[in-house]
Amino acid sequence: MIFLKTEDEIELLRQSNLLVAKTLAEVAKLVKPGVTTGELDRVAEEFIRDHGAIPTFKGFPNQFGDPFPASLCTSVNDQVVHGIPSDKIVLKEGDIVSVDCGTYMNGFCGDSAYTFCIGEVSEEVRRLLKTTKESLYLGIENAIQGKRLGDISHAIQQHCESNGYGVVREFVGHGIGKEMHEDPQVPNYGRRGYGTLLKKGLCIAIEPMITMGTRQISMENDDWTVRTRDRKYAAHFEHTVAVQPGKADILSSFKFIEEVLGDKAI
Repeated sequence: MIFLKTEDEIELLRQSNLLVAKTLAEVAKLVKPGVTTGELDRVAEEFIRDHGAIPTFKGFPNQFGDPFPASLCTSVNDQVVHGIPSDKIVLKEGDIVSVDCGTYMNGFCGDSAYTFCIGEVSEEVRRLLKTTKESLYLGIENAIQGKRLGDISHAIQQHCESNGYGVVREFVGHGIGKEMHEDPQVPNYGRRGYGTLLKKGLCIAIEPMITMGTRQISMENDDWTVRTRDRKYAAHFEHTVAVQPGKADILSSFKFIEEVLGDKAI
């Protein structure tokens, strides 16, 4: 069932999403060679809890009922999504890491992700990240009242595939509100003019997951971490938005991250 949000509910969603944005900015201050993903997770959890919120990912069950053990998903290089932070995973020069973060505050959820470069990365990898981020905003341009869900999906797919990248199909964006995952699902592939009619107050997390090679993926033995099957890099960017007439309202933000990164931002 799809729940349309009131203006008051959208403002509560915005508060949770801006906390995610500020948490990712705290992570941005730390991402450099030699740092572990476990360190990133501890800083993020402390920041979230210090601001009166709960990290929604921690304890969230997978399809087997196993709880996710951390507050962030940190997916390095060929990991697409749901990488588990660890003190054994040390970030190296030339790596990339997708950091996905969720919060629960005042009864509503926040969800956003950003892919960071560790030190200097190749131009080929930067191009993957830039294209993925561009596709997110092209999708958001179509998240307006009167359009269809497929318009968002098509815009993302067309931009990424026309640049030679793979679009992951097994994992998708989603509705968001009092629950982290609500209807509808928001695929990153689809046909223009098809799918659910977008109405004012629909709140969705749009999150392209794009690969440098083929779109085929595999699940690691931990039943969480998703990798590209060809072991080529993958990128992931995510915003939570509210559908409105004329222009989507982006409830999350990359502004705080980009203030930290300066000219190193994608």
